[in-house]
Amino acid sequence: MANGSRQAAWEFFGTELKRRREDAALTQAELGHRVFVSGGYIGQFEQAIRKPQLDVAQRIDEILQTGGFFERTWRKLIDDKRYADYFAAVVELERLATKIAEFAPTLVPGLLQTAAYARAVMLAGNPFVTDEYIEEKVTARRERAQMLDDATRPVYWAILHEHVLRIPVGGAGMMAEQLAHIADLARQRRIVVQVLPYSVGAYPLMGRMVQLMEFEDAPPTAYTEAVYSGNLLDNPTLVKRVQEAYDLLRAAALPPEASLTLIESAAEDHRRCASTT
Repeated sequence: MANGSRQAAWEFFGTELKRRREDAALTQAELGHRVFVSGGYIGQFEQAIRKPQLDVAQRIDEILQTGGFFERTWRKLIDDKRYADYFAAVVELERLATKIAEFAPTLVPGLLQTAAYARAVMLAGNPFVTDEYIEEKVTARRERAQMLDDATRPVYWAILHEHVLRIPVGGAGMMAEQLAHIADLARQRRIVVQVLPYSVGAYPLMGRMVQLMEFEDAPPTAYTEAVYSGNLLDNPTLVKRVQEAYDLLRAAALPPEASLTLIESAAEDHRRCASTT
């Protein structure tokens, strides 16, 4: 579904939500209270500024007695089998974000991955699937990354633990190419990247990836990931705590220029290793 038609469909979702809420004689605040979000969020759903999470759509169906209408509509709009169910909503939000900030403790973030790196990661976790399955996933990941090529791309800030630079995903040669790709993006001033060095020791969000997103007309969100599951947070208190932790990571990390030097040095180390094998 093209972005324009997808947005039009979300506007239909919002229009229907408003109509059925008013038919039930509920204010935005009253409906929000019953489905455990603020009245302001209900207003943003109705204006198609923010997309509800699945559990919220399900609770709206329950309160408004709409027979699963909003859940079915949500699933149709979010349904993209190239992504895990828990991540599809994040992809939708990335398209709307004005700023994306990520912390990666072990793997290069998806938006920065080369096709070869993405393929190696996919194969490691799915050794028995078909080549077609792997290529579909890799293509989807590279399509996400195209936003960094757009003139209207969001501000993108990544903090990588040094661990990310040292693991030879796909082999030393492939890893050298991956780090060179990140360095090229930074040198072209399309992203800002920092490295959290080993010497820092313990750090906030220890071992946990996190993605923060900001929007022009909606509150910020935070996304964290666990084993085959993800958690999209939009509670203002929780998002603020994640933002504060990210600020501490940013303060502990190397400055951007020193980080870029380390990334390029690690790429050269992998390159030398590849040449001797």
